[in-house]
Order: sequence, then structure tokens, then C-alpha cells
Amino acid sequence: MTRCLVCESTKVELFLDLGVTALANKFLAAEELGQLEPTYPLRVGRCRDCTHVQLMEHVPPAEMFTEYLYMSSASDTLRAHLDGLSEVVVRRGRLGSSDLVIDIGCNDGTLLTAFSRRGVKTLGVDPAKNLAALAKDDGVARYIGFFSSKSAQEIVDRWGRASAMTATNTFPHIPALRDFVAGIKTALAPEGVFVIEAHYLLDLLNQVAFDTVYHEHVSYWALGPMLRLFRETGLEVVDVARLPIHHGQLRVFVQHVGRAPVQPSVERILLQERAAGLEQFDTYQTFAARVQELKVSLGRTLRDLRAGGARIAGYGAPAKGNTLLSFLDLGSDLIEYIVDKSPLKQGRYTPGTHIPVVPPQRLLDDQPDYVVLLAWNFADEILKQQAEYLHRGGKFILPVPQVRIITREPISLSLAASTAEAT
Repeated sequence: MTRCLVCESTKVELFLDLGVTALANKFLAAEELGQLEPTYPLRVGRCRDCTHVQLMEHVPPAEMFTEYLYMSSASDTLRAHLDGLSEVVVRRGRLGSSDLVIDIGCNDGTLLTAFSRRGVKTLGVDPAKNLAALAKDDGVARYIGFFSSKSAQEIVDRWGRASAMTATNTFPHIPALRDFVAGIKTALAPEGVFVIEAHYLLDLLNQVAFDTVYHEHVSYWALGPMLRLFRETGLEVVDVARLPIHHGQLRVFVQHVGRAPVQPSVERILLQERAAGLEQFDTYQTFAARVQELKVSLGRTLRDLRAGGARIAGYGAPAKGNTLLSFLDLGSDLIEYIVDKSPLKQGRYTPGTHIPVVPPQRLLDDQPDYVVLLAWNFADEILKQQAEYLHRGGKFILPVPQVRIITREPISLSLAASTAEAT
């Protein structure tokens, strides 16, 4: 029986079933194609007691994160965003050379490098040994392992408490939430701040972004359940902002109870969530119906184009793209190949669907008729980079929130709420 990750209730109701899929970031080498791939149910439910949205079944984190193929530095947009985040945190906390910043899920060190440029001490925490090896010369100290209450004490004993801690696109990955938050309490200095950035449930629903669902993301965060989690563990949310990065994120500032005034932004976001129906189960049933409609529409579009002789490729090999490919049962018979900037993914094959991943130059060398924009959360950046492909007559297919065919570089395809970042 599924227990809620936030309140431990057993009243978690299923509303979206995406089938049984391979792990979204387990891209295969050529010699692995003939081997049996582990697959797992991918189902999403909502807790009736605290309203937290989460996966119904969990994969052990060690199976997903000890070798990891996603790199933050692969996106110009994300690099610029993380640089901006470091500036906000340093300015807000008035941090200097004696202050320590800990980034949980530090990936390839993109954010920590930005902090280092601003003159603070840094420590990265991440279980991915392959990423640590790639970044071994970046000058950033690393703790290679999962963050927990136990490792938090080890970190404090070795490096001291942190003036600031960050978790960008990491908080949705945590199944043992209470233990994780206990670790934050241990490692965070009395006046310190913990900053979370995570995809935002309200934007996910509005954009029919079902492909954000994969096994790494055990939680789909709204502010309401997050407030409850921290309140019950001796911390509190003091500020929050909606961000346009990816397809819409929430940036949340957390401190020890009573250390800072709670800003009006917290109540404002809560009111938006209530007005949008996030506390009502039929909101999620409506979302699931829209997902099925999008599956039919996108599948029909691609199969009709292919039947008419069109050649179709994909752009971007993010984990989210593999949810879309698996749910629509799209293989190399429909999508010939996928281009991606990450050298860690090039030469590999998508999990489950076994579509080859190649460098972006292939688009201009080959000029396929259509390209499915699997990394649609970076649509603006990609379309600018691929202006020549469009100029030559190529067409991009934007899969969500509805199927669109793009024949020229648009001014902007930003899908999330355009809101100012917290400062």
C-alpha cells in the first residue's frame, strides 16, 4: 500500500497511469541493446489527507543516480539561470569568503562554479560518481553520496554548517523526505537559508506536461504540502516565487523557525493554488483526460506524417522525452534518431524505445522534414540554435500543451508564468 511521502497517510489515490517503462535516464550502449531492461510501473496519485502528488511506486535511488547522464552545463539557458540564482543567494544572505554554500544534487558543478566566482566557499553533494570524475578539476569540494540525516552530520563534522544550501531540480527526487529535512536542519547554520527549485505542479497541470513524470521524480510539488512538511520538522517556508525556467518552477526559501519574517508571497501562492483547484481530486482527473487526448493527437500527427513519406527526427534526449516516447510507443520506425548536445548521451540509445542519439550537426547534414522537440522546456534556446535548419525548410513539432508545427523561429515560446524571481 502506498504511503504518502509527506504525511504517511495510506489514502493515496491513483489518477494517472503511464504504463510500465524503463528508467528514463538509463541510455543504452550498443552492446546493451540485446539485454533485458528493467521496467517499472509509472503511476501518479494524490494524497487525500495532505494533497501531495507523488508516484505510487518507487525505484531505489541507487539504481538511478550513482551513474547519471544529465549535465546542467549542456543548456545555455540553464547555465545563465543558475548563475542568476547564485547571485540572488549571495546578495540575499550577504555571503562572504567565510560562508559555506552546499549544493545538494550538484551534478556537474555548474551552480557551485557560479558561487565560487562570487567568492564563497562551496561543497557539492551528489551520488553520481561519473559526474564527480568529469568535474574533478573544477576546484569544488565534493561529498560523493546521498544527502541524509547521517551524511549531514558527516558533512558538518568535516566542513562545518552552511550559510546557504541549495537543491535545484533535486527535491522532487527524495523519497525519504523527513530524513532529508532532518539533514537540512543539521547542516544549516542558525541564520542560514535552504533554497529549493523544483518543477511546479500548477504549471505541470496547465501545460499537460505529463512527460515530467518519470521514476526519478517521486514528488510533484505544490506549496501547500511543502509548508506542512517543513512546519512539522522545525523549519518554515519564508518566501516563494514562480519562475519561467523549464516549464515553470517554484523557488522556495526555507529557514529555521522564527529566524525570518514570512513574506506575503507565501499566502499569495497558496491562494493561487486553491483558486486553481489543487485541493480537488477532479482537477487531476481532468488532467489525466487531457493527457490521453494529447497522446491521441500527437500519435496521429506523427504517424500520418510518416505514412506520407516524411522523415522525422527528435531534438533533445532529456529524461522527460523518454516518458513521451514510451507512452506513445514511438520507436526508430517513426523517429529515426535524436540529436542532443550532451557527449554523455551521444552514441547511446534511448531506454525502452532504442532510438539512437547523435550530435546536433546531424540535423544540417541530413535535413529531416520534421523534428519533434522533446526538450520543449528549452524551446526558445533550441530554435535559436537551429535557425539554419528552419531556414532550409525544416519544421519543428512542439508536443505540449498541444501539438504545434513550427516553420520559423518564433519570438518566444515560454510556456510558464512570466514572473519576477525572488530577490
